[in-house]
Amino acid sequence: MNSTPPTPRRNTFFGSTVFSRGSYAEALRIGEILRKETVGGALLVAAAVIALIWANSPASDSYFSLRDFKVGYAPWHLELSLGAWAADGLLAIFFFLVGLELKREFVAGDLRQLSKSIVPVAAAVGGVAVPAVIYAVVNLSSPETLRGWAIPTATDIAFAVAVLAIIGSHLPSALRIFLLTLAVVDDLIAITIIAFFYSSDIQAVPLLLALIPLAIYAFLAQKYRRFFGRHAAAAWLILLPLGAVTWALVHASGIHATVAGVLLGFAVPVIRSQASGGPEAGPGLAEIFEHRFRPISAGVAVPIFAFFSAGVAVGGWEGLGSALSDPVALGIILGLVLGKPIGIMGTTWVLTKATRASLDSSFKWIDVFGVALLAGIGFTVSLLVAELSFGHGSLHDDHAKVGILAASLVAALLATVVLRTRNRQYRLAEELEQVDSDHDGVPDVYQERT
Repeated sequence: MNSTPPTPRRNTFFGSTVFSRGSYAEALRIGEILRKETVGGALLVAAAVIALIWANSPASDSYFSLRDFKVGYAPWHLELSLGAWAADGLLAIFFFLVGLELKREFVAGDLRQLSKSIVPVAAAVGGVAVPAVIYAVVNLSSPETLRGWAIPTATDIAFAVAVLAIIGSHLPSALRIFLLTLAVVDDLIAITIIAFFYSSDIQAVPLLLALIPLAIYAFLAQKYRRFFGRHAAAAWLILLPLGAVTWALVHASGIHATVAGVLLGFAVPVIRSQASGGPEAGPGLAEIFEHRFRPISAGVAVPIFAFFSAGVAVGGWEGLGSALSDPVALGIILGLVLGKPIGIMGTTWVLTKATRASLDSSFKWIDVFGVALLAGIGFTVSLLVAELSFGHGSLHDDHAKVGILAASLVAALLATVVLRTRNRQYRLAEELEQVDSDHDGVPDVYQERT
């Protein structure tokens, strides 16, 4: 049987290709993002491994003492442990990048077109809903643990992209773009969940006060976008203090502070002003900020968060067995490993059957299945939601972390099995095409016979 992927054929959904490569400029931009996220994913995994080893070593007390060491100004509600600073403060940088990317995609990216955004958006919704339902079913008899229903809904883009970079060097670029856009929409849903379901004791005064520095920040970013684009120091000296004040007030209001990062990202203009030459003159301020701050997010903020959040004392094989038998961990594992691929694949399949949509013939359903398995790697946001659900350092939080780590590992291994096989077939196809090209398009069989 010939396993060579068929020649690409344009299948349309409302007039455009489903899971297509997108525009050339968008493909280049997303390719650069994927490369940076790959490095960040490697650092993320390294930080998590170090934390796990340290937390289960004879020196574990020093790890937990470091994580729980408090720093900050108490009258402003900012006397937090280092672990909380990582979750509330450093992770706001990650969500700031999420805000920039979301706005960029829906204002100037390929996702501004309904025909191109409908599939990844719907797939992301399915990939959130099904894991949440599975977790809820497993924990239905326990109202105390049911609060963690949102834990298995998130996909860790850095971790997933790092795995994809290692195992999928020859996979179609459209699959990589699909994974990134899927994760971006997934992040938007996660932000909404955190804002509406994991905010408590809302304080109106600091929330209203937060609108003042946010409005000034947005005005300056919009009015002087060219100035901040040319002078990197200006953003640090002017916009950063305004962003910090906004973050502190949102934190004091009872809404999770990472939401402030998203709002600040949304406030940055995407398209260049006419005075700067308009959209065709080059990247807008959002893309410039993305280039500047993504290394900080991927290389510093997220790995430090992972270091302080992934460290859980398992308690040996007995403790591991106890954790994995907890409905919390079981619901998370089933949600991420089974729920994610079922939700993503099921929603995509229904779309193709209910409409004129069909897969681009440059790849097959098995490729989408591999990416859907990869989306089951829920790490950064899942760890955050676990802490918000059960409280930092609680027994259920520890069991949730074990479930997240186990599920992410299993999802990565399953995706590796599927995608490495497909990657090998795409590599062989490329080699055959190269041989044919070297022979000026004359098939090998014909040359051997002549």
